[in-house]
Amino acid sequence: MSDYRCGLVAVIGRPNVGKSTLINAVMGRKVSIVTAKPQTTRHRILAVHTGPDTQIIFVDTPGLHRKAGKAMNRLMNRTAANALADADVILFVTDATHWMPEDEDVLKRLRNVQAPVVAVLNKVDKVHPKEQLLNTMGLMAARHDFAEIVPVSALKQDNLDHLLDILPPFLPESPPLFPDDMYTDRSKEFHAAEVIREKLTLMLHQELPYGLTVQVERFLDEESGITINAVIWVERDSQKGIVVGKNGGVLKKVGRAARLELKDQLQRNVHLELWVKVKSNWADNEADLINLGYEAP
Repeated sequence: MSDYRCGLVAVIGRPNVGKSTLINAVMGRKVSIVTAKPQTTRHRILAVHTGPDTQIIFVDTPGLHRKAGKAMNRLMNRTAANALADADVILFVTDATHWMPEDEDVLKRLRNVQAPVVAVLNKVDKVHPKEQLLNTMGLMAARHDFAEIVPVSALKQDNLDHLLDILPPFLPESPPLFPDDMYTDRSKEFHAAEVIREKLTLMLHQELPYGLTVQVERFLDEESGITINAVIWVERDSQKGIVVGKNGGVLKKVGRAARLELKDQLQRNVHLELWVKVKSNWADNEADLINLGYEAP
């Protein structure tokens, strides 16, 4: 296996640029939750893509934030920065339709890293007219000495094969780090909590998704099916009422949507019970964050 290559590919970019969508598309399955709201990805999640002669370990990271006011935002920024330090190659994901000051902030960080950086222009399906893409790629090339510039559409799964083809030469010669059948380093419990949080984020239209998190307290896998007990933590009593909804309506909808997705993914019957509890100001308390499963890089 001397020709085998294996390494870490950090996927970096501003919030809400399509990093998790890209990883899910490349993997052909849902590894990270996706919503249209920033801060959906809060953790470092590994997605393991194993081929005959390469194992590409994608590192999905939180978007790098300009305003890291709360402890959670600072923790997320540190998580993303640590992924840069460990990476063999970096995918810098931007939106092909527009360049933002936040993109410039991320690029400033990337100028200080040793690893080669591949610019990934995502959402090319939204670029009109198509001739504009050449201009966008030219502007990108002028910003930095990128190892490659690859236009893709994660949503339409366009040009992803090319992206996978260019990565192996950047990886060190190494045996695989994970078994062939392993596609993520995260547990079923972690994924269940993330699916519940995704459904909450999609259903709650105010700023509330940033003030809640989900913790699975019990994950019982039996012949008859899987039982999951989870707590939704919010920061204030007023938020608890919003999450529960009138006559428990919101919580029931969230529970049903999460249960159906988990049943489909796990191919098992799922019994899901949700509670909503208040933990004052948890998102600005590093000890609370660590107790709730956030990593301290």
